[in-house]
Amino acid sequence: MSSSPRAWFGFGKAKGVPVPASAAEETSDSFMDEKASENGNGNGNGTVAESMPSDAFPVTAEQLSELSNERTRGGLADLLEQALKGDLAGKSDVEAPLQSHIEIRALIDRMRATPDVPPAEHSPEALQLQEDGEAAANALTSFALRSSPETGLDPHPQNIQRRKELFGSNVVAAKKLDSFLKLCWEAVQDFVLIMLLVLGIISIAVETTIGLDPGESCGTCWIEGCAILTSVLIVVLVTASIDYVKQFAFVRLTNTLDETNTKSVIRAGAQINVVDADIVVGDVLSVNSHSLASIPADCVLLGPSAGHALKMDESTLTGESKLISKMPGDVILSGTSAVQGAGKMVVVAVGINSLAGKITARVYESEDHEGDELEGDEESPLFTKLTLIAKQIGIAGTMAAIVAFVASCIIGLPGEPRADLVDNLINYFITAITVLAVAVPEGLPLAVTLALAFSSNQMMKEQNLVKHLDACETMGCATTICTDKTGTLTANRMTARALYIAKNNCICSHPSVMLGDMVLKELTGGTEILEILVNLISINTMNETVLYFDDITQPSMITGSSGNPTEVALLHLVQELNFHYSDIRNKTRGRTDQGELADFLAEGKQIGFSSARKMMSWAVPKEGGGYRLYSKGAAEVILARCSEELSLSGTEPLVDESRKNIENVVETYARKGMRNLILAYRDLPADFDFEAKSTTVNNSDGTPALLSETDLVFTALVGIEDPLRPEVPDAIRKCYEAGIDVRLVTGDSPNTAVSIAYQAGILKPFHFKNNGINPDNPDEELEMVASNLKNNVLMEGKNFRAKVYHVNEDGGKEFDQTAFDKIWPYLRVLARSSPDDKLTLAHGLNQSALYMDKAECKRLKANDRITIFPDRQVIAMTGDGTNDAPALKRADIGFAMGIAGTQIAKDAADIILLDDNFASIVTAAKWGRNVYASIQKFLQFQLTVNISAVVTALVGAFAYQKSPLAAIQLLWVNLLMDSLASLALASEPPVDELLQKPPVNRSEHMITRRMWANMIGQASYQITVIMVLLFHGPEMFGLTPGHIVEKEEDKNSVHYTIIFNVFVWMQLFNEVNCRNLKGEFRVFKGIHKNPLFVGILLVTSVLQVIMVEFGSVAMHVAEGGLDGKYWAISLGFGAGSLPVQQIINIIYKYAVHYKTWRKNKRLHKYGHETTRLVQSNESSGRDAAHPH
Repeated sequence: MSSSPRAWFGFGKAKGVPVPASAAEETSDSFMDEKASENGNGNGNGTVAESMPSDAFPVTAEQLSELSNERTRGGLADLLEQALKGDLAGKSDVEAPLQSHIEIRALIDRMRATPDVPPAEHSPEALQLQEDGEAAANALTSFALRSSPETGLDPHPQNIQRRKELFGSNVVAAKKLDSFLKLCWEAVQDFVLIMLLVLGIISIAVETTIGLDPGESCGTCWIEGCAILTSVLIVVLVTASIDYVKQFAFVRLTNTLDETNTKSVIRAGAQINVVDADIVVGDVLSVNSHSLASIPADCVLLGPSAGHALKMDESTLTGESKLISKMPGDVILSGTSAVQGAGKMVVVAVGINSLAGKITARVYESEDHEGDELEGDEESPLFTKLTLIAKQIGIAGTMAAIVAFVASCIIGLPGEPRADLVDNLINYFITAITVLAVAVPEGLPLAVTLALAFSSNQMMKEQNLVKHLDACETMGCATTICTDKTGTLTANRMTARALYIAKNNCICSHPSVMLGDMVLKELTGGTEILEILVNLISINTMNETVLYFDDITQPSMITGSSGNPTEVALLHLVQELNFHYSDIRNKTRGRTDQGELADFLAEGKQIGFSSARKMMSWAVPKEGGGYRLYSKGAAEVILARCSEELSLSGTEPLVDESRKNIENVVETYARKGMRNLILAYRDLPADFDFEAKSTTVNNSDGTPALLSETDLVFTALVGIEDPLRPEVPDAIRKCYEAGIDVRLVTGDSPNTAVSIAYQAGILKPFHFKNNGINPDNPDEELEMVASNLKNNVLMEGKNFRAKVYHVNEDGGKEFDQTAFDKIWPYLRVLARSSPDDKLTLAHGLNQSALYMDKAECKRLKANDRITIFPDRQVIAMTGDGTNDAPALKRADIGFAMGIAGTQIAKDAADIILLDDNFASIVTAAKWGRNVYASIQKFLQFQLTVNISAVVTALVGAFAYQKSPLAAIQLLWVNLLMDSLASLALASEPPVDELLQKPPVNRSEHMITRRMWANMIGQASYQITVIMVLLFHGPEMFGLTPGHIVEKEEDKNSVHYTIIFNVFVWMQLFNEVNCRNLKGEFRVFKGIHKNPLFVGILLVTSVLQVIMVEFGSVAMHVAEGGLDGKYWAISLGFGAGSLPVQQIINIIYKYAVHYKTWRKNKRLHKYGHETTRLVQSNESSGRDAAHPH
């Protein structure tokens, strides 16, 4: 007979006379027979009562959902009461209750009698409370949810589907997408479009009524107004279509993210991964803080892993940062996070019935009612600059429109008949509003959206899943990347390559050599030691770390693995030593949940890994009584706690000489870039208190160590190699050329971190003393180890914290920005760091105003060759753990690992690296800079058109009281700019040259001097051509002096049609020029790599031909279009934009050289040091990135 809760029908033991396990099994069988009978599937004649839920579930989704509101043991007791009533519904009073009903009734009564005040820890009352909680959770699972705490659900599709129908699916209806009509309505709210709509209507009304002469028929007088309305309609439809498509793009992005959210569930006794949406009520989740951080549904804890308390972060719901310890029977809320411990929990509410689902639904409902979306973060640098530019252009456009209207009125109205007064005023007003419409950069939002959307889609193909669009362009401004080592710089293929055991040092010198073979060869007569080693590894590794085999009978045939990579490497070593880790686990009492020993699992004591302890332990019962505790962890931590060592002759004291030898081996392994782990054990008496704390040994964070994890027996030192990714050194080099600093933040030892950083290129010879040269022998390099680095280039986490935090008057720790600013310019590697160090680093770099201290920047440049970026640092941070989430959120751009990252890290990040590769971060930087460059290209194009169109309209207003370009023609040009040009220029792929210059200064104006030169030069050419055609075109080309084609009698006038055609073709050819921002002479370079640009250019050209040839009076062009001669003139002037750009480039180049020459000459004349010429972008980028 067993007293374990597992022995009593899966619920727990009741007070009073215990029921034997055999009786429980009998009861279970009779219970299931009765349920089958009630469903008509058994041999009995029972029927389901009308009040009984379908499929014999004694609870409803609504009752289960209430548990998340109650969240108390009383609430769980009430739910069991409802389940009991539901199960008994319809039964006659004379029927004897099942044994399970009796047990549940006793359990409910006992739970309700439990006081609300928590009992003292380890008291009999506390133990009873925990036992009752486990029994209640098991009863809820088996009795109410028809599942199994051990084997989970039956995975049959009908069972899963039925549960979804009864209890709901684990999805919350997405926020309702805006309809196309709503988006059209939002688009038409633009002030300029409203004005054009009003003027279009007025134009139709006036032209068809008072605008007609007596006896004159309307004919085509309505065309002007209708054309304006049509243009407005096109703009609205294009804008709404873009927004409509953008909505679906975000839906696809969300769906892609959801597909990465998988959880580990137990079905039919097997542990499998399913996406959140496939989790159903009754599923049993296997939880640990590494593989399952974010809880996907409301659950009840069945029990933590043996000796491993589960702690939850509920701050997302309660706002309290304190971690909450959970006992069996406690409610685990959806949206909260498991940050410590492991265990199993049963799902009780999903989707809309879960607490997180209810909150989400209320938020969406509130948004629908209010019509407002939640406020986002503050504007990014790009949007801040664009807002300023749009405001400045808007003001200039408004002034130009006012000038055009006033000038037209002053010059045109005095000589006009009174009957034409209203008509002329309307025409003048339409011209003024059209000038404003062309001047205002309405295409900017569209261009930004297209550039960001295009970049995010392309980045997805290059292993960057962008969650927030503005993260694209923010990454383009990044000045510092703080990166992890494992899996990011390295391949995350951990392999045990060295072992120090029983004073034998085995190091694999060649990749083809297996460590296990070396150990078996060297360690002759050490069978007992090897057994201790393999037991230590097999028992003290997480359940989620597993190896997969083609044939379980052939342990050497490993086909794959999952779980913690370091533990995978250790399990591989076990297999190489001709042992099988799962066999060891399954025959160890207190470690296995399989077979006859499963009932004794609770006798094991797991002490999970924590960053404070830097170790993990697992104690199991020992033959003959007591416990054996196995530990593994950071080499320096475990070694400091060892008092004995294991040798071929048994255990012996760990004397200073042996300790020094082990430390030397640790250094040797670290210099080879290996991660060092020490494995140790300790035997403990049966009555040992595992909660007892040491009075002499502290953890790395200063808290007292567990007494059980002291006085250990040193067993082995393992060197684990994780090779550097081959593409990383080149990626680091590109970062430095791009002016992006790279800092390594790792939990590894200093020498391991230095080895990897040097291989990767983060550390250079000049970071070492004497520039890496051995002062005793100039022909030799210094050994690249931590002790040879210059001051503050490398720091350990504890020293870093000690320097940047000081104790304030209240006795608390306070961040010292001044102290931080003295460290960070030198810092390249932060070893033995904690997640909090990442947060400190991100905060300190963000807040640093060192760039404003010109004297200090000058000193750093002169003495240490360190160039401080002349603006606030923009930080990119990588992370994979749950504890990294605050740092990822604090950084400007957070990168989470898509493979090794926890769900909480992914939720906190802006971009997810799908391949966990540092090179993908460099790709993100290139695409981010490309977004900025694409917007600059569009600005260069649009503002050139704006200047030309506004000046042309103003000249026309003064000379003829009407623009040479009709309102509909200017609107066509505007549409051309806003839609097609923005799409064409936004689709330009990034070039490597983007990473050969420093990041863009946040305070730097978006329109550079070079852009101004290009815009003014091209606008001057265009204005000159238009003015020549306007005033001298008739005599130059034999034209009849004309005017805009407005009426039937004007239909043969080609003068202004040529002006319109030339104007558009100059824009189209200049669009090719605008692909370049730096005055490149090869304007067609790379154009074949962007077929979309070529396609749009061709489409736009065809549309222009159609407009001119068939637009007639509607487009204010000559009927029948233009003949070949005039097309040649139009194309000739348009193509002239290309050589004009070459002239602009030459003039600008020599102007810059002349200015530099004059400056140097002036400085030399007054005795100052001669200033060297401006460095190349590449050199400048490297200088900004790191000290030379």
